[in-house]
Amino acid sequence: LALKRMAVRKDYRGRGIAAALGRTALAFARQQRGCRAVVLNTMMLQHEARALYERLGFRRDRRYLLPTVYGRLANCTVTTYRYELP
Repeated sequence: LALKRMAVRKDYRGRGIAAALGRTALAFARQQRGCRAVVLNTMMLQHEARALYERLGFRRDRRYLLPTVYGRLANCTVTTYRYELP
């Protein structure tokens, strides 16, 4: 299962909403037959998001340079996270 996008409006951040959304996505994935993992990508600048994913139990899977001109010029990396389901 790929978690494509998760966002909380700035004035509602810090209230546990993102963590609840993440836990809900993981619970949904556990209910899906044949689903072995949840994966997501995040940019290097999203420090709070990366910390949240790690608190939820996601593990860094790999890092790669953003495959665009901007990515190469700015040395912008993307981190892939993976949560293995039991």
